Amino acid sequence: MTTPQNWQKSSFSGGDGNNCVELASIPGTIHLRESDEPSIQLVTTPTSFSHLLRCVRLGRV
Repeated sequence: MTTPQNWQKSSFSGGDGNNCVELASIPGTIHLRESDEPSIQLVTTPTSFSHLLRCVRLGRV
């Protein structure tokens, strides 16, 4: 599995930057991780991630 190089921090992250959700993409995949455990990643497809975000916004999760 290819590991992304350019991670983006959540706009809700604050403080010292060590307690953040980070996101990166490689064509066809979305990678999520916590900044304090960068070796652990959740990998999903853009379609599934979009569906998750839609459900969160609608209060279904």
